[in-house]
Amino acid sequence: MPEAPEVHELASFLDARASGRRIVGVDVALGKIVKTPDAGAADLVGATVTGVTRIAKMIDIAVLDAAGAVRHVIVHFGHDGWVIWHDVVPAGITRAGEATLMARVRLDDGTGFDLTDSGQWKALTIHVVDRASDVPAVAKLGPDALDPGFALDRFAGILVGRKKQIKALIQDQTAVAGIGNAYSDEILHAARISPVTHAAVLSDDEVATLYAAMRGILLDATAARRGVPPADLKAAKRAALTVHRRTGERCPVCGDTIREMTFSGASAQYCPTCQTGGVALDR
Repeated sequence: MPEAPEVHELASFLDARASGRRIVGVDVALGKIVKTPDAGAADLVGATVTGVTRIAKMIDIAVLDAAGAVRHVIVHFGHDGWVIWHDVVPAGITRAGEATLMARVRLDDGTGFDLTDSGQWKALTIHVVDRASDVPAVAKLGPDALDPGFALDRFAGILVGRKKQIKALIQDQTAVAGIGNAYSDEILHAARISPVTHAAVLSDDEVATLYAAMRGILLDATAARRGVPPADLKAAKRAALTVHRRTGERCPVCGDTIREMTFSGASAQYCPTCQTGGVALDR
């Protein structure tokens, strides 16, 4: 799942290459991905890209359309969406790579990019709106985990009294935006907090430790991904993970065997020595 550090670099990559360029074509291979029936691909032809930014785990492609109006193309990657850049855009809509081509954007200098989805359910979506907040998923976002103004006291306020397992809570985009399955495992391992611990029972010290781990891991990951092209971002993320997708391997901190648990329809990788594991179900 694309998470804040990688989506930040995807947005930076596209911003550097697409800003100032005019869109000369948008080919949508799967019509259901466009979620705004009154605005779509045809409205983008002739528009000029003015900037690409990250919103949580989404990207916002701002354009100035042919009529001089500002529009926003919000791309939600879902679980398996991604971007493929082309220095020379392929003809037609034949996919480039193994993932399913969802849409192809052509720019006036012959470059462009694909939006792809390698998952079974094809969850990538596109909204073309006047304001980013017109997209329901954007309007409901909680504070961004990477926002410099997101202070400890606000984070603590989100957790207080919440009888929800902490892994699920920090992945909840309406509570804290930008964190997914992988980084939630990494953050909890660094903080030495079980993924099934209820947020409401965390002490002030544990909340502070969790906040520091969240900020540190996400900021370090964002810095480490800087300049990494989209084609290499996934591999760079996987290589840096310490517990996520490391089931059966040795914990780099204590040497115990990393385990996997399934709970509430989700899964987590954790170290039973560094963390408390399943014994914290009643906390």
